[in-house]
Amino acid sequence: MADLTRLTATEIAARIASGEVSAVEVTEAHLDRIAAVDERVHAFLHVDAEGALDAARAVDTRRAAGEELGPLAGVPIAVKDVLTTRGVPTTAASRILEGWRPPYDATIVERLRAAGTVMLGKTNMDEFAMGSSTEYSAYGPTFNPWDLGRIPGGSGGGSAAALAAYEAPLAIGTDTGGSIRQPGAVTGTVGAKPTYGGTSRYGLIAFSSSLDTPGPCARTVLDAALLHSVIGGHDPRDSTSVPQPVPDVVAAARAGAAGDLTGMRLGLVREFATEAGGEPGVTAAFRDAVDALTKLGAEVVEVSCPHFEYALPAYYLIAPSECSSNLARFDGVRFGLRTGDDGVRSLEEVMSLTRDMGFGAEVKRRIMLGTYALSSGYYDAYYGQAQKVRTLISRDFTAAFEQVDALISPTTPFVAFPLGSRTADPYQMYLADLFTIPSNLYGGPAISVPCGLSEGLPVGLQVMAPTMADDRMYRVAAALESAVGTLTPPAL
Repeated sequence: MADLTRLTATEIAARIASGEVSAVEVTEAHLDRIAAVDERVHAFLHVDAEGALDAARAVDTRRAAGEELGPLAGVPIAVKDVLTTRGVPTTAASRILEGWRPPYDATIVERLRAAGTVMLGKTNMDEFAMGSSTEYSAYGPTFNPWDLGRIPGGSGGGSAAALAAYEAPLAIGTDTGGSIRQPGAVTGTVGAKPTYGGTSRYGLIAFSSSLDTPGPCARTVLDAALLHSVIGGHDPRDSTSVPQPVPDVVAAARAGAAGDLTGMRLGLVREFATEAGGEPGVTAAFRDAVDALTKLGAEVVEVSCPHFEYALPAYYLIAPSECSSNLARFDGVRFGLRTGDDGVRSLEEVMSLTRDMGFGAEVKRRIMLGTYALSSGYYDAYYGQAQKVRTLISRDFTAAFEQVDALISPTTPFVAFPLGSRTADPYQMYLADLFTIPSNLYGGPAISVPCGLSEGLPVGLQVMAPTMADDRMYRVAAALESAVGTLTPPAL
């Protein structure tokens, strides 16, 4: 049964549907794999073995009764620990929520259960999704299966590492400034950020409400598209949810896999090519991927997005400002951690002690930055100006998509860096999201797909598409995958 963990989600679903294996057998194989390797990888914060086996048995029972089940029924999945799951610990990798078991499911979790997927557990992440390396988890870092001395990306490094370590065939992440795509790139997996509002934020522990976007993580583009089709769609409980159906991303992925991009016009962002700090090996792998796309029939041209160079500073004003507001609810009174409540201290003292003990250094840094940017006398100079820059970046995207069908770039300027090498320099850490942030500020979909290796480590190519044109990015990504193949990490 060990080889069951090496199958794609599509292959697993087909074997379960044919009766070749049961959902319970598949689940047991993945639980055994987690038990064998996760002590070294630390992809999971909580493994719900009992719940997973119960869900798998339910799928087998329904199939034996002749019920028609969805295309991912019985397929195991890992969920980033920022989405509420009824009765299962949900911490956002923070001490302030340690031990909290939500009384309800996030909409995405509801949809996963309804589709018959088997939730294995909750994956590690940077605390409250604030980070680019999963080193800012209150429960310790996750390690990259390609090299256990390197980071798996962030904030969703746990979900990406679980895929690369063959602990799960599918995973859910969230993307605020690249937290699905950047981990995908550095672990050699596929990570997709849907159009903002195309997946529900109901039950997502908020970091930056105008940017947070849940999305699929997988080892192949088709698997990611299948998962996207399950979790996407309008949700009346989310006021930012787009009242439109999900584009046919599965058909687009299947069409792209045929390897024909004739008539597709792709744009290279001029400003990304001039950014300093990109590693030569990443640039070389990206150029080879561009050549492969050209051979598949795509026309590749250069386009200018002049305001992209301001995306990083604009993001690090907007996101901290929104996190300052969102995290105010963690006050030691309503739920979560409470420290210093000895009957003598005032409410303000208890709140201060609780937040000091419950939040990590990076969360505190962003709360302070955001509070300052929103303070009286500075709002217009900082947050207001950043929102104006966001508008200019959106206009750059609009103008670019009048010339091309999609934009392509490296996902990140460098491969996975050694653990601890950037924690002392926040700016160097933030550069990991240099190429991914613009899509979040715009709200359009973007996907990272493996495109090669640099010094034996994975490199990702990013495809960015117009809002609600998620199918377009899947077509390009699947075509590239058909040309360059998937990546296999060294054995653990």
